[in-house]
Amino acid sequence: MQAVILAAGEGTRMRPLTAALPKPMLPVADRPLCAHTADAAVTADADRLVFVVGYEADAVVEHFGEEYRGTPVVYATQDEQLGTAHAVRCAREQLDGDPFAVLYGDDLYDAASIQTLFERAPSISAYRAEHPSNYGVLSVEGGEAAGSGDGRGSGRGHERAVGVVEKPETPETNLVSAGACVLPGEARDWLDVAESERGEYELTDVLARVFAEYAVTPVELDRWMGVGRPWELLEANEWKLAGLVSSTRGEVSDDAELRGPVAIEEGAVIEPGVVIEGPTLVRSGARVGPNAYVRGATLLGEDSRVGHAVEIKNSVVMAGTHVPHLSYVGDSVLGREVNLGAGTTVANLRHDDEPVEQTVKGERVSTGRRKYGVVVGDGAKTGIQTSLAPGVVLSAGAHTGPGETVARDR
Repeated sequence: MQAVILAAGEGTRMRPLTAALPKPMLPVADRPLCAHTADAAVTADADRLVFVVGYEADAVVEHFGEEYRGTPVVYATQDEQLGTAHAVRCAREQLDGDPFAVLYGDDLYDAASIQTLFERAPSISAYRAEHPSNYGVLSVEGGEAAGSGDGRGSGRGHERAVGVVEKPETPETNLVSAGACVLPGEARDWLDVAESERGEYELTDVLARVFAEYAVTPVELDRWMGVGRPWELLEANEWKLAGLVSSTRGEVSDDAELRGPVAIEEGAVIEPGVVIEGPTLVRSGARVGPNAYVRGATLLGEDSRVGHAVEIKNSVVMAGTHVPHLSYVGDSVLGREVNLGAGTTVANLRHDDEPVEQTVKGERVSTGRRKYGVVVGDGAKTGIQTSLAPGVVLSAGAHTGPGETVARDR
């Protein structure tokens, strides 16, 4: 099975974290987001990975190279993001006439369901959504006819997906399309679709033809999430860190205490007086302490630094970022090479107990999270004793002065 992984987008809703890094390469536990997708494909016996790259493509190419976990990797370039059918069309020359999977590099799937998706080709992933009107709702029919051996016909003894209704006001079911699908080899020649009302070339138009000519199996995913906004990156890390297995390969002081699932990678240092309550992953080169407290689903990236008497709670701290002494960071995402001044405090709870809001593409929206701190772009710095209000976004390279209280994005 060939697996096309769409990883060309910038991820504007994830700004400022994607100012210099494509969204699929943001960290989720011990690997980039799109590596979880690649792992699911390889586990499902993909014999080749085709990455569609575009924005900051070098980051993807450098990570995956020409082979990933023993599976050959090739690349196709999408210079302009003109829709999902256009993205797959960019990979057409890399595909042969065999069936191929389309997976999204900014989505997380449970690997067992992807295995089933591959086995039941042609197939489309499905998910039971709490708010189905926000998605494309699948139309499904029961099928008892045997159908032909190539998958054409009225069914193969199980349900058959027959269409997708985009964001209906009154959905007939809560079963929605989760995007991932396995298409017949012929679909390689069906990618030249007309431009949609949104001005894009949509894969759903390709699927309409596949539905018409093939019995397409809906495969319900046990778990799935799209990772499009910063608080969803937190949720993605909460998911993947929940399965963390304790290990200690780095240097841990006898005076430090590790509670619950905590993994310390080789080259990391945990100094005296540190308490870490998992699930927490401390990546290679990171240094924590002395007397620091790290808790919740927390990722401390490569070469990060958590100083004396610092508390980090349920956060993502990316590579090379420093949180020096006497600071507090809760429910937040700190980009790469961030430097917080001593005594920086992040507030992560509104006084009215309502969900924290954050600005996304110029619009103030609810994160749906009662506890949520800040998002800080690469290279930003805070002065000593800075206070940051819930939902604040500091852009890449932003600075605050000593003693500032920051309640607005900058």
